[in-house]
Amino acid sequence: PKRRRPTTDENATTIMSDGNNDWCTIESDPGVFTSLIESFGVKNVELSELWSLDDESLLSLTNPMEGVENASVHGLIFLFKWQSSHEGNTNDNSPEEETGKALVGEDVPNDLFFAKQVTHNACATQAILSVLFNAPNSIVSNEGTDEKVVDDENGRRLVLGSTLSNFKSFTSHFPPDLRGEAIGSSDEIRTAHNSFGRAEDAFLSDPSKPKRIATDDDDVFHFVAYVPNDKDGCVYELDGLKEGPIRVGSYKKEGEDGNSTLQWVQVARDSIQNRLSHYSPTEIKFNLMAMVQDRRTYLTERLNSLAAIGIEESDPAMLTVRSELHSEEEKRARWEIENERRRFNYLPFCVELLRSLAGSGKFESLVDKAKTSAGEKRKRAEAWKKQD
Repeated sequence: PKRRRPTTDENATTIMSDGNNDWCTIESDPGVFTSLIESFGVKNVELSELWSLDDESLLSLTNPMEGVENASVHGLIFLFKWQSSHEGNTNDNSPEEETGKALVGEDVPNDLFFAKQVTHNACATQAILSVLFNAPNSIVSNEGTDEKVVDDENGRRLVLGSTLSNFKSFTSHFPPDLRGEAIGSSDEIRTAHNSFGRAEDAFLSDPSKPKRIATDDDDVFHFVAYVPNDKDGCVYELDGLKEGPIRVGSYKKEGEDGNSTLQWVQVARDSIQNRLSHYSPTEIKFNLMAMVQDRRTYLTERLNSLAAIGIEESDPAMLTVRSELHSEEEKRARWEIENERRRFNYLPFCVELLRSLAGSGKFESLVDKAKTSAGEKRKRAEAWKKQD
């Protein structure tokens, strides 16, 4: 079924605990998330949307093109509509029989980074950090070392960068709640996050009034992350609103060989499908993104491998790869333009447009027309729901 990409600021209030109130809402979009990650200094990764959960779509993540196998998939980030208990679920939409038991204390693997969410509107960035800090075989910066001399395996290894490397090292022995506090208190992380806020949001908000808390009538969305753990061969759901990580399944079977990346993604897929089964068939407000290897890295690797075996520049294989690489650069350019538009404050233009319409005498007729159109759409939506 078709899915509509929800945003954390569209008719919605993000689920949160009491904490800092100076984090903005950001849109669930691969261009936004990729740019946010790169602003932290992270390299060799990008976000890719998944529109289907079939095996073929999952295989395209690890084998994205001919000649490229085992491309890295570091984690999944899932945005879903929160369901309250009156909608058919209990215990905050996550009974143990649905998602499994949260692990705490010594039950949590030592090398698994989990932080509780204690900051308003931080769940998007917290889900991103959950994947970054648990990426297998990532390159962590240490003082006095040069990242450039470390082999990144042609982009398959994620380069964490000095900002997040230092943060991970600093919080490595913190309990989950203090890690959450550290994320909310980090000026570097908060500044990067807020750089993707909308200027008109700050203009329209009233700092003298308390933040509005979501009610049962609101559309409320939340981000969670799914990551593999190579040491125990299990996949974990990381939800900052839970007491700890949730083990959703094992992907390493004794005596079995194969694409371990594809296997862990399939385990995560099954957990997501289980969550989706508790929603109405007509619900479409979900978004699933995979944090994958930067496509430009393996396209460049492919070009170099073709050149190494003497393939001419005019050869169709070489031209195809160059065309795809050019498309990737164009995609990055589009993302940059879209992000600039997201940051631009359109409010003064809208105010002047309304004044102009009012001055020309067209405002009232356009309002009446819009009300009529909205009423017709509402009737069609209600009729559609009755058919369900």
